[in-house]
Amino acid sequence: MNSITGAARRARTKTPLNRSQIAGFWGAWAGWTLDGMDSFIYALVLTPALAELLPRSGYAATPSNIGLAGSILFALFLVGWGLSFIWGPLADRFGRTRVLAGTIFMFAIFTGLSATAQSVWALAIYRFLAGVGIGGEWALAGTYVAESWPEDRRKMGAGYLQTGYYAGFFIAAALNYTIGVHFGWRAMFLTGAIPVVVAILVLLRVEEPDKWQKSEASHEHQGRPLREIFGTAYRKRTIVACALLTIAIIGLWAGAVYEPSAVIQLATRAGASKAEAIRTASIATGLLSIGTILGCLVLPPLAERVGRKWTLAIYFAGMAIAIAASFGWAYYLENGLVPFIVLLFVLGFFGGNFALFSLWLPEQFGTRVRATAFAFCTSFGRFVGAGVNFLLGAAVLHMHTLGIPVALTALAFVAGLFIIPFAPETKGEALPG
Repeated sequence: MNSITGAARRARTKTPLNRSQIAGFWGAWAGWTLDGMDSFIYALVLTPALAELLPRSGYAATPSNIGLAGSILFALFLVGWGLSFIWGPLADRFGRTRVLAGTIFMFAIFTGLSATAQSVWALAIYRFLAGVGIGGEWALAGTYVAESWPEDRRKMGAGYLQTGYYAGFFIAAALNYTIGVHFGWRAMFLTGAIPVVVAILVLLRVEEPDKWQKSEASHEHQGRPLREIFGTAYRKRTIVACALLTIAIIGLWAGAVYEPSAVIQLATRAGASKAEAIRTASIATGLLSIGTILGCLVLPPLAERVGRKWTLAIYFAGMAIAIAASFGWAYYLENGLVPFIVLLFVLGFFGGNFALFSLWLPEQFGTRVRATAFAFCTSFGRFVGAGVNFLLGAAVLHMHTLGIPVALTALAFVAGLFIIPFAPETKGEALPG
């Protein structure tokens, strides 16, 4: 009886984390949090920033011009994200933590410089370069946690890590509620320079994962990882992962980027003042973020229970329903503000599907190409997302409404349900060496 009790106790006891693993996780989490904060700052300050900069650039600050310019700038930002695949091969060659620190440093510097923009063109350049830095953080943080944490803890580590991005949304909303309302959009961008401190701490305090060090010692990492992920061993899973991540990114940005504008419009329609509408958008964003954090925490245990593919199917179906219901139905109700905000929480929960990729992608590729594969798959999705975002902006301009164009992105998740069966199921498998 005692032996059975002891075995059960050992099964419940997780492998303890050492100091470097703890510091590394918090460095990666903080970078990913500030990454999310930086990304969403743009969505929150889009209208006031362009209202000031468009006239200085020779364009009238009409709602149509603000909408079109905002879509173009965000498309450029996503192109910068797409070019961030360069960080993957660098991390496979020179190490996870050093390159991770480089990505954090880059997006922090150019986010801070966005506060100095005197024209819409300068803002576009700064946002593009910040995007290059931001785009690499997820791939490198996810790779680091997967390789450095013990096998029995890395799945939940992926869920914990992903909460950081949406905690960043929450922080951005809180900053907008306080600093943004009182000091304006330039002050908001200045707060995005804070991650420089995190980059320095990552460089000084965090060791490289053992898996990468062993790969370096055996010189396995000195091949051509970008070519290898399209070789016979990895080609199918690379293509399928690119497709699934593309769908997830389209849905995330369609919902997250247009959510503040939708809430502001609904609040204004309900009789709120400009300041009240901005505060309502901040509260709605915070609720969206809380829902997504919960979705990220629920996902790893669910993936361990029903498998990676079934879990993604559940989350994709939830995203399709939530996007269609919020932007296609609640947005057009006469008193749609409250139903819309309630549905945002649901949309946020199923938006936690990104945590699955932090868990699943590292399981599909070996150490020598893991960072490259992660970075390439996420970058591909961002390139497509940039194009879709531009088309969405054009559709909003043409249709004079943002509800229907955004609601139609739900169809991407329906298509994703037919792609998921082609992905590999890695439930119960150890991280490849």
